[in-house]
Amino acid sequence: MGILDSVERGLERAVNGAFARTFRSGVQPVEIASALKRELDIGAVIVDRDRVLAPNRFTARVAPKDADRLQTLGDTLEQELRGVVVKHAKRQSYQLLGDPDVEIRSDASLTPGVLEIDASRVEGSVDWVAVIDVEGARHELRRGTTTVGRGSDCGIRITDNAASRKHLEIIWDGSAGIARDLGSTNGSKIDGQRFREAALAPGIVITIGQTALRFQLVPGRGRPAPARRSQTPPSPAAPSTRAHPAQTSKPDEAPSIDQDFWRGL
Repeated sequence: MGILDSVERGLERAVNGAFARTFRSGVQPVEIASALKRELDIGAVIVDRDRVLAPNRFTARVAPKDADRLQTLGDTLEQELRGVVVKHAKRQSYQLLGDPDVEIRSDASLTPGVLEIDASRVEGSVDWVAVIDVEGARHELRRGTTTVGRGSDCGIRITDNAASRKHLEIIWDGSAGIARDLGSTNGSKIDGQRFREAALAPGIVITIGQTALRFQLVPGRGRPAPARRSQTPPSPAAPSTRAHPAQTSKPDEAPSIDQDFWRGL
C-alpha cells in the first residue's frame, strides 16, 4: 500500500466514523458484502501475467449492538458472505491461497454503524467443524459415536418427552457421518419421514418428537491473522463434505436471507 493509499484510508476512517455516529443506525449485510469486494480489489497482488493473489480470510468487526443483530442470522449470513468472496474472486480472475472464510466479530471499541474489515492471505484450507444445533445450543461432534436422547449419559441430552433415553446415535469420522435410530419408540424423522439410518449432509434436520437437530459444518475459528484494516460506514459457496448417498432435508428452520437482497453482488 502506497503513502497516498494510507492517507486516503486515514481520511476515510475519520469521515466514516463521524458519519456513522451522526446518521446511521446499524451495519447491514449488504454493506459487509460490498466491503469484502473492496478488500479483495485493494488486497489483490499481481504475481505475474496470469496470477493475481487476493486475500481469502476476512474478519468483519462491528459494534456489539450490530454483532448481536447480525448474529441472529446464524451461520447463514457468514456462508452467504463467503459466497460473495468466491463470486467476486472468480469474476475478477483472482486466485486464493485457500478456502475463503468470513467471520463476524464483536468489537467494543467501535461505534454502532461502523464496520472494519481485517483481511489476510492464509495458505491452506479452512478446518471445517461438524456440529449439531439443538434448541439454540451448539454441540461439536468429535470423531466416533455421539448418543442423543433423554438419558443423563447421552452426549447430547434433550428434554423432549417423546424422545427415548437413548434415541439416536451420530457416527462421525471427520469427513462423513451417519445418523442411526436406536429402535426408539416414536422414531426419528427427516422431512416427516421416519428413517432407520441416514447419511449426514450440511443443513440436514433430524426431528425427534418436537425437537429439531440440525447438522452443520462451520469454519473452525483458529488464530486470527489480520493484515490490514479498512473502515467502512454502512450505506458461500457452501462447504462440501464427502458423504454416503443421503436423504436430505430442506433447511426450513434456518434463518434465511431474501435472495433479492444479494442480487447483483
